Amino acid sequence: MTPRVREILSWYGADNVGTLSSLARLLNHGRLAGTGKLVVLPVDQGFEHGPARSFALNPPAYDPRYHFELAIEAGCNAYAAPLGFMEAAARDFAGDLPLILKVNDDDMLLAQADPNQALTASVADALRLGCSAIGFTIYPGSAHQLEMYGQLRAYAEEAKRNGLAVVAWAYPRGSGLSKEGETAIDVIGYAVQIAAQLGAHIIKVKLPTEHIEQEEARKVYSAQRIAISTPTERVRHVLECAFAGRRIVIFSGGAATFDDEALLAEIRAIHAGGGFGSILGRNSFQRSKPEALKMLSAVMDIYQGPPDPGLVN
Repeated sequence: MTPRVREILSWYGADNVGTLSSLARLLNHGRLAGTGKLVVLPVDQGFEHGPARSFALNPPAYDPRYHFELAIEAGCNAYAAPLGFMEAAARDFAGDLPLILKVNDDDMLLAQADPNQALTASVADALRLGCSAIGFTIYPGSAHQLEMYGQLRAYAEEAKRNGLAVVAWAYPRGSGLSKEGETAIDVIGYAVQIAAQLGAHIIKVKLPTEHIEQEEARKVYSAQRIAISTPTERVRHVLECAFAGRRIVIFSGGAATFDDEALLAEIRAIHAGGGFGSILGRNSFQRSKPEALKMLSAVMDIYQGPPDPGLVN
């Protein structure tokens, strides 16, 4: 085990040996093994957005086996998916890479000002399928947020008791926020803090903008002169909100743009700001496999190398 991975595991001193081993499995797999960085392939969009919207751009992606193969060939740290996709192919790829079972999901069939998620899998399912972690979404800003916080806390307790790690998708949205506020720096920082307080080991968020949603927060950011003018500064601040960088925060790639120059610029900013990596779904599986492998290789090249000195200061 590398010193960096050992250092990261030391931040989770309340966890049992099984959970620490599961977390180490995520950090010690794939091209980035031992670096403390993560690149994860998530494929929950078939449930969340619908199959045609998710997979028609690259028809082989309708097949659950395709995503296992892509994650393995790319050298990802882990693959995350809902119950059905996992059950359809986990046996074929048993032991080939760490798995994260997404245990709650939403769909696009009912427009909701305040979204919620159904509980679609269990910790028992994750254990049966040989997963290293569970994944759970919360929506800070939704009228259902308190219910979701309680559910995450309960799932986290059971997962840890059974030696699994916990990955939180912390996605602010709902009637409590403007559309711009969903990625506001103060809101993303708050969402990270909430997920960490609820016991998540790894927290997935969107890359924040410079917008500040809460007026009371704006006063603090101004008075304390918190640096948020560049993506790198905002990543650095999000890490501060995650227990002074002592919780793993990874950043989502968002909707597929196929603008690799812009995507890799974001990756460089995340790396320079101290982010722990990326979770790239649609930007990976909505393009052909050769193109996805090329893009993911470029992302991992960035995380394996030193941060861009022009972005660090």
